[in-house]
Amino acid sequence: MSLLAMSSCDTYLRSPEVNSALAKIGDQYLYRSDIPSYLFENNTPEDSTALVNDFINQWAAKQLLIQKALLNLPQEKIEAFDRLVANYKADLYTQAYKEALVHARTDPSFSEEELQEFYLQEKQNFRLKERLLRLRFIKLPIGFKDLKGISARLKSFREEDILYLDSISIQFNAMNLNDSLWVPLGRIIQEIPPFGSENAEIYLKKSQFFELQDSLEVYLGQVVDMLQVNDTAPLSYIRPTLEQVLEIRKKQEFVKQLERDIINEAIKNKNLELFN
Repeated sequence: MSLLAMSSCDTYLRSPEVNSALAKIGDQYLYRSDIPSYLFENNTPEDSTALVNDFINQWAAKQLLIQKALLNLPQEKIEAFDRLVANYKADLYTQAYKEALVHARTDPSFSEEELQEFYLQEKQNFRLKERLLRLRFIKLPIGFKDLKGISARLKSFREEDILYLDSISIQFNAMNLNDSLWVPLGRIIQEIPPFGSENAEIYLKKSQFFELQDSLEVYLGQVVDMLQVNDTAPLSYIRPTLEQVLEIRKKQEFVKQLERDIINEAIKNKNLELFN
C-alpha cells in the first residue's frame, strides 16, 4: 500500500515550496530533498510516481522496524549496537581529518639516497620467488635469409651491431635489445613459446646464447645475467614497490606524530588528564 497517493506526489513535484515533508513517523520526517534525483531520470511521470511511492514505503518500513527493534531487542544488545555506531562515526570523522592533513601537509616524494638507504636496510626481506633474467632477443620469420649474421651481431652486441639491428628491426617480428631490464622467467616463457619447464634449464643460463624455432618463428636470444629463487631482488626490479612502501611509511609517520602532538597539546592546555 502506498503512503502517498499519485495526486499528492504530483503536487509536490510541481510545488517544491509547499508540503516539504512527505512522511512522518514519530519525530522522524522524510523530506522532498531526501528523494534521490535518479528516480526522475529517463522515466515517465507515472513511473517516477511509482518509484517515489516505493521509496517512501521502504523508508517507512525501515523506521517502523527500528522502532520495533528498540522496543523488543535486549537492552545490552542495543547498547552494544550504539557503541558500534559511535565508534564507526568517530572512525569516519578521524580518518577523513587525518587524510586531509596528510594530503595538505606531507610531501610524498623522496630522494634517490632515501630509496637506496631503505633498500640496503630492508633488502633481506626482498627475496625472489621466481627466477629473473637479463637478456636480449629477436623473433624472426621462418626462412629469414641472414640468420647467421643476426645471431653474430646479437652475440657480439657492439655499438655498430646495435645500430645495425635497430636499423633493420622492421624485418623482425619482435625485438628486445634492452638487456639491462630484469624479466621474470614466466614472462620469457610466455613470450618465447618453444620454452617450457623441461628445456628452460638447458637454454636459459648466464651468458648462454640460444636459437629455437616453432612452425611460425625463429627465436634468437643472449642471456646476460640471471638471478635464482631466494636471491635478493635487484633495486631496479622492485623500485615501484619500494616507492609505494616509502610513501605509505612517510604518511604513517606523519599520522603518528600528529597524534602525539595533539595529545601533548591537550595535556598542556589541561584539556586532557591522565590518571596512570
